[in-house]
Amino acid sequence: MANSSKERLCGAGAPLGHANGFPPSVYPFAFSGGIRRSPPFEVLANGGFFRSFPTDLPKEMASLSVETQSTSSEEMVPSSPSPPPPPRVYKPCFVCNDKSSGYHYGVSSCEGCKGFFRRSIQKNMVYTCHRDKNCQINKVTRNRCQFCRLQKCFQVGMSKEAVRNDRNKKKKEIKEEVVLPDSYEMPPEMEELIQKVSKAHQETFPSLCQLGKYTTNSSADQRVQLDLGLWDKFSELSTKCIIKIVEFAKRLPGFTTLTIADQITLLKSACLDILMLRICTRYTPEQDTMTFSDGLTLNRTQMHNAGFGPLTDLVFSFADQLLPLEMDDTETGLLSAICLICGDRMDLEEPEKVEKLQEPLLEALKFYARRRRPDKPYMFPRMLMKITDLRGISTKGAERAITLKLEIPGPMPPLIREMLENPEAFEDGAATPKPSERSSSESSNGSPTGEDSSGSKTP
Repeated sequence: MANSSKERLCGAGAPLGHANGFPPSVYPFAFSGGIRRSPPFEVLANGGFFRSFPTDLPKEMASLSVETQSTSSEEMVPSSPSPPPPPRVYKPCFVCNDKSSGYHYGVSSCEGCKGFFRRSIQKNMVYTCHRDKNCQINKVTRNRCQFCRLQKCFQVGMSKEAVRNDRNKKKKEIKEEVVLPDSYEMPPEMEELIQKVSKAHQETFPSLCQLGKYTTNSSADQRVQLDLGLWDKFSELSTKCIIKIVEFAKRLPGFTTLTIADQITLLKSACLDILMLRICTRYTPEQDTMTFSDGLTLNRTQMHNAGFGPLTDLVFSFADQLLPLEMDDTETGLLSAICLICGDRMDLEEPEKVEKLQEPLLEALKFYARRRRPDKPYMFPRMLMKITDLRGISTKGAERAITLKLEIPGPMPPLIREMLENPEAFEDGAATPKPSERSSSESSNGSPTGEDSSGSKTP
């Protein structure tokens, strides 16, 4: 099939690369039988051919044609083509210092900052800064404060007018083109769901730029089995984080319509997933540190000594893998909600109802992620794949909690024990109550949901 196609092309006079050392030519007409001795070509004695000139040319041109005929074949072979020019290298993005893809709206910038600036101008976005309007903007922090990122775009010289001109130019171009997610109209119910989840996340988990970081020198340089001072602080902060996760769950649309038993099952199953996801979004790669909600910032060695132990490097590796996704607060909140409201958890009383609650969350994340990055449709499935990674880390985290019990001098803090661990790991011979049994006993003893078995909140 390939040979016959090649023969047809040859018969049509189409160029097929460099024949006999000559670069291919584009002929203004076709040859039914290949190249033949018809004007304006003449065959040479050596089998080559040249373009002849009309007989009425000046003498100078006629002599040139005679000289061309007598030229040897060696002299006619053109010199080797010059190498292609090197690829153009741009300065780093003026906004975040990431790799630039070219000059956009007047300055050298990356695709991320180009798209952010374009959307902000086209949609007349109004952002707020939760700190002092002077947040550091780099390729790691650029998604944490949209206000400061937009200000940085203006400071480095990005032009509003260039965005408007670019938009008008595109309107005049091809009318029939693929509609990008940026052009989709978001259904009102989806918009409302995204806003509620985003607000629930932001109000229970302040972003890194809102925190006043502080550090400690405790066991910062050498790994030890356990630093009791760091463990006390870590367990205190973890307890507060669990309370915030419960608050986040109760604010998710539909979560409190589930049975109390299913609410508790989902919280216990996903609590460690969400804890890990949250702390990993506060990873700072330049310093290799993680920051807790009160601003305490620990390096890798200190995280190990605070209780993470052999889990430390796995957690830091996961945090590093999150960076290319460039997830904002809304995406982190939606992914947390999907982790929590998941119908495949064991011991659920109404798994079908849980699955129905999860479906709009999946659609919301898919829509939001594709609208935010129209040129990167693969980001949504990559985010979902992180749930599998989180579950693997959580499994190892539960195993770590069992060994940690042998290292700490006192009992495990009650809420950590309640939310993260199977009671059998701490009380030999104690039976794990079924969800229906837990719903009454745990709620009467201060259940994580703060409600009794009838659904009313405990004081």
